[in-house]
Amino acid sequence: MSQTDTVNRRIVLAARPRGLPVPEDFRLEQVEVPEPADGQVLLRTAFLSLDPYMRNLMDEVGPVYAPRVELGAPMVGATVSRVIASRHPRFREGELVLGNAGWQDFALSDGSDLLAVDGIDPPSLALGGLGMTGFTAYVGLLDIGAPKPGDTVVVAAASGAVGAVVGQIARLKGARVVGICGGEEKCRYVVDELGFDACLDRHEPELAARLAVACPDGIDVYFENVGGEVFDAVLPLLNIGARVPVCGIIAHYNDRTLRDGPDRLPLLQSTLLQKRIRMQGFVILDHYAERFEAFRRDMLVWLRDRQVLLREDRVDGLEKAPAAFIGLLQGRNFGKLLVRVAET
Repeated sequence: MSQTDTVNRRIVLAARPRGLPVPEDFRLEQVEVPEPADGQVLLRTAFLSLDPYMRNLMDEVGPVYAPRVELGAPMVGATVSRVIASRHPRFREGELVLGNAGWQDFALSDGSDLLAVDGIDPPSLALGGLGMTGFTAYVGLLDIGAPKPGDTVVVAAASGAVGAVVGQIARLKGARVVGICGGEEKCRYVVDELGFDACLDRHEPELAARLAVACPDGIDVYFENVGGEVFDAVLPLLNIGARVPVCGIIAHYNDRTLRDGPDRLPLLQSTLLQKRIRMQGFVILDHYAERFEAFRRDMLVWLRDRQVLLREDRVDGLEKAPAAFIGLLQGRNFGKLLVRVAET
């Protein structure tokens, strides 16, 4: 069933995942379209962003930076939506806005979480390169990674929504950039289209040895959004004073217990100490007030001058969101993953 004016389709959390989510963890429901009260707007979803952090919100104990999704509640997510009814003085009918309508056709908002999508073409960029994922790359790399000309920067998930932007900004800052991603096609794209100096396929054997060859002078900045065997390969190569921004560890989001193998914590701690490494986690929600304006200004220039290229991986239809999200957690996406729920 496609989007209509009279029915609100929504995808709710039906069960808490036990490891990697499965289709049965989600349920497609149909409810009435809500009516806006005074001070509210009614939004119709055009684009829905799918992002790895959503997996954390599905667990019984949610992360500290956002509330968990309750059973029977719609899955959360950023959206580009059309205002189709307004009883709010700041928003007019027909306006496109960036909001948080979640996995559903229609939603109400009091306007406090909405930003006008002005002059962004296509408007879906407000969810990717000009939105949260691009902003994550910008803040993590520049504020924590602080690359200098001649540095070696290694980027995990290099063909993804965040990693692709990280690598391109690092190149703009004069760094040598080595990407890591899954698959030969993605590696070719990262080097040939995005301008990375090298890219390694994490599916090929002996990643650690190949990374050592690709980084003969060690690693000065490692942008961490994967964890797992990629971080194991990076750790011995970190230089004195290296910086490690941490925005995610997607390789572990579906873990239910500690993984088998030796305890790596002492090695990590001794490396951090002896090499004086700065390893800092960050949640991008903390940085909008102080840094978003500068990010949007810089990114608009880089996009205009084609110094940064963006790629979207679009899926058509709200009903396909669960399968696309499961694929995201398995690394199947190529670029920023979006669901096109309706025409803008």
